[in-house]
Amino acid sequence: MTGTGNGTPVGEGPVREGPFRVGLVGYGLAGSVFHAPLIAATEGLILDTVVTSNADRQQQARDEFPDVRIASAPDELWARADELDLIVIASPNKTHVPIATAALKAGLPVVVDKPIAGTAADARELAALAEERGLLLSVFQNRRWDNDFLTLRKLIAEGGLGDVYRFESRFERWRPELKGGWRESGDPAEVGGLLFDLGSHVVDQALVLFGPAAAVYAESDVRRAGAEADDDTFIAITHTNGVRSHLYVSATTAQLGPRFRTLGSKAGYVKYGLDPQEAALRDGERPVVGKEKEWGVEPEELWGRVGSGESPLTSGGTPVPTLPGAYPAYYAAVAGALSGTGENPVTALEAAAALDVLEGARRSARENVTVTL
Repeated sequence: MTGTGNGTPVGEGPVREGPFRVGLVGYGLAGSVFHAPLIAATEGLILDTVVTSNADRQQQARDEFPDVRIASAPDELWARADELDLIVIASPNKTHVPIATAALKAGLPVVVDKPIAGTAADARELAALAEERGLLLSVFQNRRWDNDFLTLRKLIAEGGLGDVYRFESRFERWRPELKGGWRESGDPAEVGGLLFDLGSHVVDQALVLFGPAAAVYAESDVRRAGAEADDDTFIAITHTNGVRSHLYVSATTAQLGPRFRTLGSKAGYVKYGLDPQEAALRDGERPVVGKEKEWGVEPEELWGRVGSGESPLTSGGTPVPTLPGAYPAYYAAVAGALSGTGENPVTALEAAAALDVLEGARRSARENVTVTL
């Protein structure tokens, strides 16, 4: 038995040998740019089937993975559940819970793209179902394997910053024109908007670094003409250990701030620029099994700086080599969990804790209050 949705360690059953056959639901941005290439690049996993009803995306999947099977609806997977070992859900947010529920009831382990659900309650119900069935339920929080996050986590663990007082994280973009689609819909059922999109990343990272949240305050705005969902949001978390996280997600930032600014009792760490892995995947670059150290490497001129008393923009502080980004590590861990030799890399209950914060932030912004969690 593999690790479960609750993060229970691998069970006492026999080790299973791969390769494990994967059914991927959805072939839009998440499915085609992130999941399919990373699954295909993971030793022990085989991209068996892609589910999409869009004829152009079906052809795209065939072109990129000639051996892949195509299905038009998730129900086609449940009919041949005995031929599959894992379902990956990269379809629109509103479909995550019903498809994950159906997959688990069909006896199949599941990976769900973030956010796993629109509410923490739904996430916990999925975790309970996975626990009941003894099945893996994992959440694709790939930004835990960003280069800057890995570097900051190492700096904190080594004590280089001292006691961290404040963590600033920005996931900002300059997209003054609407792109359209469900992500910008104001319909609550779509689970759109930046709070639940990019906010899922920055909140998850903050909780991993500094532990549970005690309170949250947020400001959320709809800035662009014709927009329906939030496109400029600020989240302030007070962690139970006293660290304060200030998190910014925006599509309307004309001048981008530092990705991270982390301030401690000894020094601070400032890092500009996004991890290069998404851009590489979008450009068609692919990680190669056995050459993981060559993936996600950043040029020296983009390294962050550690120091005190000066700005990094005036050469203050010391450049710190950025660790390579490591998105392939997520699916390698999933393969380990399926085989019974490793643990679930991101549990549904961890995702539920992040959703507690996101729901609290939404209420805070709506009512102009600080929400105790």
